[in-house]
Amino acid sequence: IFIRRRDLVAKLLSGIIGMKFYIPEGAFYMFPDVSYYFGKSDGNKTIHDSMDFCLHLLDKAHVATVPGAAFGQPNCIRISYATSDDKLERAVLNMKDVLLKLE
Repeated sequence: IFIRRRDLVAKLLSGIIGMKFYIPEGAFYMFPDVSYYFGKSDGNKTIHDSMDFCLHLLDKAHVATVPGAAFGQPNCIRISYATSDDKLERAVLNMKDVLLKLE
């Protein structure tokens, strides 16, 4: 089940501009580099780091992620895929919609 979910999330994340990641071989997390979005803004707030990025996703896309700085990777975020396929698909599509609005 987790391999299928991992592959689903990888496929969906690959459709988001600027997302760079490796396919994990274990666990149930993706750890994409989101530094492409540092310096981008929605017109009100600018994303300076992975904490800002995670807060933006939580506020605008209603998706909870964890800043990579907590794991020694400040350019990354941690995304868990330990939930249903439907929730994963909805979450990543919400992320994509929100991220497309950044300039």
